[in-house]
Amino acid sequence: MTATTALYDVPGPRTKRRHLLYGVVATVVILAVLAWAVYLLIDTGQFSARKWTPFAYVGIQKLLLEGLGNTLKAFACAAVLSLALGAVLAAGRLSDHAPVRWVSTLLVEFFRAMPVLVMIFFVYVALKAEPLYALIAGLTLYNGSVLAEVFRAGVHSVDRGQREAAYALGMRKTQVMTYVLVPQAVRAMLPTIISQLVVALKDTSLGFLITYEEFLHAGKLIASNLDYDLPFIPVVLIISPIYIGMCMLLSWCAYRVAKRQRRSLKTEAVDVNAPEPGTLLPGAQQQR
Repeated sequence: MTATTALYDVPGPRTKRRHLLYGVVATVVILAVLAWAVYLLIDTGQFSARKWTPFAYVGIQKLLLEGLGNTLKAFACAAVLSLALGAVLAAGRLSDHAPVRWVSTLLVEFFRAMPVLVMIFFVYVALKAEPLYALIAGLTLYNGSVLAEVFRAGVHSVDRGQREAAYALGMRKTQVMTYVLVPQAVRAMLPTIISQLVVALKDTSLGFLITYEEFLHAGKLIASNLDYDLPFIPVVLIISPIYIGMCMLLSWCAYRVAKRQRRSLKTEAVDVNAPEPGTLLPGAQQQR
């Protein structure tokens, strides 16, 4: 039994025709829904020139670009700090010292259960922080606690024999984590890490609630302050593809990193020549 047929039988001609029919029907339904949505937009005048005229102004374009830059700035800071906080909390949860493990577990469970918006408002109102710092703090605390569980699960997913073999060679726990467990766990963790970073990118839109001038806040200003029959739908049609594009770019970067890691000499399998007759292992003595 080959690897491709270990879990299921190879589909026959009838099954292939049935799957093709399912694909065609699903495609037709999706295209019909999209056509219906486009018809409704056209019927309500969402593509009229009057609603799209504001986006030709330099001031409007500059406002959107500034909002996009503020969004990327908040995301970059929150992503770096979330990864760092997640690594620290994960190391605490994996610690051999019970007090450190208990404190880390309490912090992870608390910040993971707390809504992001509540933490952002708490930092903004109670601590009187700037909108940017409040947004970064809320995103860091939530996403860092989630990433801590991702890191811990990734380390535990490595085969137990790898850990035992490293300890048998006399390596300390820090060396085992740094050189054995974490490099192997990165493969398992990478898709989940990228998914969580996508969540952090989308959650930057919560900044408009505390008057942080990010991308969604700029779109809201355009839709509500211009006398062009409230071009709300055109604003959504411009902002949404940009958010989707940034999320797809993150996924593409993760794919490239994973592909490069698979080609890395550190993780690539190395062919070892079979021992020849009379070959001695290192340290062995010639038998007489």
